[in-house]
Amino acid sequence: MKILVCIKQVPGSSNVEVDPVSGVLKRSGVPSKCNPYDLYAIEAALSLAERFGGSVECLTMGPPQAKAVIQEAICMGASGGTVLSDRKFAGADVLATAYTLSQGVRQCGEFDLIICGKQTTDGDTAQVGAELAEYLGLPNVSNVLSVDDYRDGTLSLTTGLDDRLIRLRIALPCLLSMDADINTPRLPSYKIRRQLTDDRVRMLSFADFADQDPDHYGLSGSATQVERIFPPEKTGGRETLDGDAGTQAQALLALLRQKKFV
Repeated sequence: MKILVCIKQVPGSSNVEVDPVSGVLKRSGVPSKCNPYDLYAIEAALSLAERFGGSVECLTMGPPQAKAVIQEAICMGASGGTVLSDRKFAGADVLATAYTLSQGVRQCGEFDLIICGKQTTDGDTAQVGAELAEYLGLPNVSNVLSVDDYRDGTLSLTTGLDDRLIRLRIALPCLLSMDADINTPRLPSYKIRRQLTDDRVRMLSFADFADQDPDHYGLSGSATQVERIFPPEKTGGRETLDGDAGTQAQALLALLRQKKFV
């Protein structure tokens, strides 16, 4: 089984700035880490390869320093990975990100299974996995809680909705988005890191893609744009409600209506 895991480098701190013109996060100079949800995806892929045989590669999109998350995945057990990096990719929304990743997947070869984390901690949309599957023409299952069995080219899965669990079987090739806490991600190997060489990470840019239309990538290829991002106003005011319980309840309800919460 040949498995590809899509991962992302995200800010390692909540103290980030937003570009006032483009509305996107300023990532330059900000400490970064692998998206926590993607660690579960990497572990799921490695466990499947160990249980049923196969190999695991990783793919990410970002600035050149995103190479660090590929190296971390290799230290966890992946065989190698690819970084999609080009200034033309900057400012991409979820749709443009998914399209860019789809172009990268096609450059990486054929895979039996593509695994994504449920969402990222910087965007929190949980949309890229399903959109990537659509661009690749693959069946997709989100919120996967466990992969129970593999036989005859199909996987038996358990996925969760708000009020129920669903067990299903899906044929390969397909794309799965793993839920959080599906497993316990292993720690990267210090021994592998000491032996890590640059040739295990491949860098691809816009020039390597089959689609050479720049309007399909980055801000130009984004169907949505952020108009304004701002922190919530901090207020130190408070109001005390007097009277018996009934009077206080009525006063609280009137206050909530005044502030348009109800």
